Order: sequence, then C-alpha cells, then structure tokens
Amino acid sequence: MRGPLLRPGDADYEQACQLYNAMIHKRPAMVARCADVADVIASVNFAREQGLALAVRGGGHSGAGLGLVDDGLVIDLSHLRDVRVDPEARTVRVAGGCVWGDVDHATHAFGLAVPSGIISTTGVGGLTLGGGTGHLTRRFGLTIDNLLAVDVVLADGRLVTASAERHTDLFWAVRGGGGNFGVVTSFLFRAHPVGIVVGGPTLWPLDRAAEVMRWYREFLPAAPEDLNGFFAFMTVPPAPPFPESLHLQKMCGVVWCYTGAPARADALFAPVKALKPALHGVQPMPYPMLQAAFDGLYPPGLQWYWRADFVRELSDEAIARHVEFAERLPTMHSTMHLYPVDGAAHRVGPHDTAFRFRDARWSQVMVGVDPSPERAADITAWAKDYWDAVHPYSAGGAYVNFMMDEGQDRVRATYGDNYARLLAVKNRYDPTNLFSVNQNIQPDPVPPPHVAH
Repeated sequence: MRGPLLRPGDADYEQACQLYNAMIHKRPAMVARCADVADVIASVNFAREQGLALAVRGGGHSGAGLGLVDDGLVIDLSHLRDVRVDPEARTVRVAGGCVWGDVDHATHAFGLAVPSGIISTTGVGGLTLGGGTGHLTRRFGLTIDNLLAVDVVLADGRLVTASAERHTDLFWAVRGGGGNFGVVTSFLFRAHPVGIVVGGPTLWPLDRAAEVMRWYREFLPAAPEDLNGFFAFMTVPPAPPFPESLHLQKMCGVVWCYTGAPARADALFAPVKALKPALHGVQPMPYPMLQAAFDGLYPPGLQWYWRADFVRELSDEAIARHVEFAERLPTMHSTMHLYPVDGAAHRVGPHDTAFRFRDARWSQVMVGVDPSPERAADITAWAKDYWDAVHPYSAGGAYVNFMMDEGQDRVRATYGDNYARLLAVKNRYDPTNLFSVNQNIQPDPVPPPHVAH
C-alpha cells in the first residue's frame, strides 16, 4: 500500500475509529487509509482472500456506524479528496473520500452546484449511494438523478466504470442501493447554475405547530420548484444569528432555499411572512454558506439515534402525533425534519433507479441527539416512541441513509418491488456478500461446487 495501514496501538488508530455518531464503537483489526485506487484494489483482494469482514468508510456520517466493522478490515477513503470541475461541460469528478464541503467549494467558484444534503461535512459517497435529498431536490432532483458515472472496485478486485452506457445494471443499482456492490472510488456528477441563493430559517412558536404544518403541506407542493423548504421541530440554539429572546425555546420552522431570480423572492415569501413568524431569517447568501449553516450545531462526536419513513401525505391525525412529540423534544440538538421529495425528483420513475419511493412527498426523520453518553437512552427512547406513533401514517419504507440496524424486513420495505432486481445485481457482482456492512441486500446462497463421483 501507498497509504498507511493502521492497527490497534498505532498513533492514528484511535482517531481513525471515531465516527460521526459517537453512540457507536467498533474496533477493526486494520484500517487501510487508501492513497489511491491501487490501494483500494489491494485491500479488497486482501479482505476477500483472508475471509475478513470488510467495511468501507467515506465521510463516516452513517447513523448506523456502517463505516467501521469489529475485528475486520476498514477501507478508509478519507485521503481520496480530489475534485475536478469542467465548467464548460458542467460536470464534476469527485473522489470517493470527499465530503460535500469539498464539492461546494470547488463548484461555487464557477457558479455551479451539485444537489446534495444539508450539512457540508457529510460524505459524498454515503449520501449519493443512498439517494441524496437536500436543498436542491425540488429544482434538480436527488443526488443520484445527477450522477453520470461511477468507478467501482468490485468484490473480485476489478475496477469498472458504470454509467448509462456501461455496466448499466450496476449503474442502476448504485443509484439508491447503497454500498452493496463495491467500493466507489470516483463519482461523475452533472452540475447546475447555482450561485447566490435566498435562504435561511423561518420560525414559529411551538404552540402554532399544527397550524404551520397544515399550511406547509399545502403551500410547498404548490410552490415553484425553485423553492425548497424542509420542515423542522427544533430547540433554538443559544447563539447567533438567533436573537436572545428565542434562545432555547422549542419551535417549529422551515429552512428555505430559493434558487430563482432574486427579484421574485419578496413575492414568493409573502405568504410565509403573512403567517407572522417569530423569526424570518431569510436572506441572500452563497449556496455553500447555506450548506454549512448547521455544521457547527452538529459536529462529529455527538450521540445520535435515527428513525425514518417516507410520507405521501400529512394527515391531521399524523400532525397531531407529531406535535405531541415535538413538545417532548428531549435535548437541544434533537429534531424532526421533513425533506421534500417532489418536483424534479418525481419526474424520475420508481423503477428507473434503485430509489423506490418516487411517489413520496417527504422523507421524514426523527433524530435524538446529544453530546452526553448519559442521555443516549433518553434520546433513543424518544426517537423510537415517536417513530412508533407516526409510522402508521407513513408510506412504509425509509430512506436508507436515515436507518439504523433495523433488520432485513426494513431493507426490503425500503426497496419494495425494486428489491428483486437489486438482488439479481448483488448475486452477479458480490455473490459471497463481501460488501455486507451496509443496509444489506443479502445474496442467494452460493451452491457448493459439484463433485463428480
């Protein structure tokens, strides 16, 4: 290897085992910090030949801690951080260890952006392979809808390029199927003209939450697609830019991102202001500024517990249950978000990519978060109870990037009638399930070799 191979006792080993979610602790036998694709190939071959459990780590943001594995080998891509923008073709080639802040920095210089999430420290690989919802979803679709090609190291050690022209079955599967099929060392994305956006939060007191949610469920789907807004329950952080009068209040709100003509912004936000919010913190800003707005609130090393579902409609009954649990937000960092999955995302068919829930309107996630391990049980119980209460009103499956280790039934529910096709691709490219540390598509058992008598 060109990159370092870290083992217990080595100087950088402990740092390499730290995950974004500090609730999860794993002790790999080795962490291979790959310097290039050749290192990735060597690592995959070694894990296969030695029968080692194998995990792949990009940004390390996985809520379920799927970037590490106990007693096995971790392929750590964090040294693969190159981003190359072609401003004429409006394409971006991104190495597998990049985080979205790397991409935003590189593309913004050319007035471009790739649709991604809402936190710039999130890994490009994990977010993309699960689907990718965020500030630009309604305007430009999911992250996978803007993916043109991937370079993948397969379980047998081969490097292949998958695209609409080559290895088309694999290209279909990686767009939503997670890390089941190999190690993606490079992504090629389509970028879009996005420079200055009009964005930020609008907040209302929690006692108006039901009213605001009923308004939001009607307003946003009917709004122009260049307006995105995710709904949230939150406790206002005791820091700027929030006024002191709101600090530590439980509130509801919408975080907006408008990519249209700035001259239209006032008219577009007029109905929002008409609801008389306690704070309307919407203003022009560079897109990377909005992308990084929550980085300080959610640094690596907090305790996290996620539960999620896709949602087709927000009924009055569901809203009532949401409000109950909003009033019981257990910690300042804990939250619930509803991310829009409509607009451009609806113009891709449910079977065109592995991402199945194209008919959903929102991706819903409730997250218990706190810095202290002593609160881990409280935030986990709140998230589980909240999910139990609102799951009956959901579409049944969850966004894989918002799932913990919830079992095979949940994985199958998430992919629905795309699961059989995913299984066929898994059987072809990873029949022994070398890539199993993920929301796993379990291949069919490999038959024993035939022995002639």
